[in-house]
Amino acid sequence: MTGPMISAEAAGVAYDEAGQGPVVVFSHGSMMDRTMFEPQLEALGDRYRVVAFDHRARGARWEGPYSLYDLADDCVRLLDSLQIERCVIAGMSMGGWMALRVVLGHPDRIDGLALIASSGLSYSEADQSGWEQHYRRLLGAPHVGRDFALEEARICFSASTRGNRPEMVRHWVERWAGHRGDAVYHEVCSWLTQDDISDRLATIDVPVVAIHGLEDEAIGIEDARTTVAAIGSAYLVPIPGAGHTVNLESPDQVNAALRAFLFEVHGEPVAG
Repeated sequence: MTGPMISAEAAGVAYDEAGQGPVVVFSHGSMMDRTMFEPQLEALGDRYRVVAFDHRARGARWEGPYSLYDLADDCVRLLDSLQIERCVIAGMSMGGWMALRVVLGHPDRIDGLALIASSGLSYSEADQSGWEQHYRRLLGAPHVGRDFALEEARICFSASTRGNRPEMVRHWVERWAGHRGDAVYHEVCSWLTQDDISDRLATIDVPVVAIHGLEDEAIGIEDARTTVAAIGSAYLVPIPGAGHTVNLESPDQVNAALRAFLFEVHGEPVAG
């Protein structure tokens, strides 16, 4: 990484930034926060201006309901505040669903899209109902709590990661346990009730990479394969041994895939 990482706020959004060069903006997944991209900021900040930001649920504007389009508007306002005219946008899980709506709504701002443990598919009514009931118990709860956070960890981290890197799993369990229950519920509903954009995926004409753990239990890799097949400019990078939090579980492999993708988009940038 070239130079120190900066933590700041713009347009009411907290963000971290490092490096100089072509811009890469990272959007986190549900229950996560911008710090999940520290391995990417550290690795890519040598040749790129990398920005990771927090969505509403991690800040003062946590109240819902709101939609993925509201989150996309927040992202565009942040780009404007940071004077970023164009960027590659990289979204993990919920962040990928949000990023797709930025790409579709503001194609003039996007040079490329990286879907990390995400897809372009919506949920069936049955799945919506089941997951909504699962998260409904958080309504009115002052905090998510450790028991619920442990349940999430079993979904988000692969079995091999839970066994081999327990300290990382504990870090996120403790972080999740302290989240406000209502904030997480509304965050989940923003993507759980998302509209079906599958018929619009073919209109995306920027380079797209989907990076997905083969052991992802939250969003199966078949969803990623279906998404890639629908986007003519997309390709898939499967990561063996990794679960849903693939960029944390296998950072070296994910960073290598991102660097190769960024070379495809921008060529070799001049080091800062």
